[in-house]
Amino acid sequence: MEQRLQGKVALVTGGTSGIGAGTVRRLRADGAIVVFTGSNQSAADTVAMETGAAFIRHNVTDATAWDGLMAEIIAHHGRLDIAFANAGTESGDASVEDITIDGWNNVIGVNLTGAMLTVQHAMRAMAKNPDGSTGSIIVNSSMNAHRAMGNFLAYSVSKAAVVALVKSSAVHAGNRKYQIRVNAVLPGVVETAMIRGLIDKSGDPVATRAAYEGLSPMGRMATIEEVAGMVAWLASDESRFCSGSEFTMDGASTAGMNGV
Repeated sequence: MEQRLQGKVALVTGGTSGIGAGTVRRLRADGAIVVFTGSNQSAADTVAMETGAAFIRHNVTDATAWDGLMAEIIAHHGRLDIAFANAGTESGDASVEDITIDGWNNVIGVNLTGAMLTVQHAMRAMAKNPDGSTGSIIVNSSMNAHRAMGNFLAYSVSKAAVVALVKSSAVHAGNRKYQIRVNAVLPGVVETAMIRGLIDKSGDPVATRAAYEGLSPMGRMATIEEVAGMVAWLASDESRFCSGSEFTMDGASTAGMNGV
């Protein structure tokens, strides 16, 4: 494969597992220099060893730690070209009647505030790139931005809100005449290790897998590699006029309704 991201410097938050780790692998395969963050040191060591990417332990919700993270990236690499705001959680989520304020604050803190801080600090860094204000910022949303779940209130709200975050940030960058693009990816159900674990522990793995696969008219879940491929395309110059857009990849799950 042609290394279309050769020499570009990328940041991936939540890069120790799932879509994040898959994207670290894909960006490295496409030639990018990758820094990824998270909290699971053991998983991070495995990803770093496999890919040659650099891990920095970092909590996306810690506003005071962002300046240090960006300073470290710039000190080592001199620039930032790509940022993938991927860190997310469902921990503590529930329905509108059952969710606690701590559960709400946790999910909104990681999924929305963490994404905002990623976009904010990435854009500030990209605006100072030596060859001009260039770069690509991608935020991981979800099909649940448009099809909210009754039992996951905060997750659904946060994933809808980050789409507005992307659009506002893209307009801002354009108005500043930055060549910095901001886009969202909205995956459907992705067959991650976490989803496979839920299937295996469900009591009826065959039925549970069929339920997940049945959410898409295509009859299957997305792969991590497919989502990572979309992120890599948005990170590349091939998408250089795409900004403020939401790229849904859910196998037509949200495209419409089946007839009765």
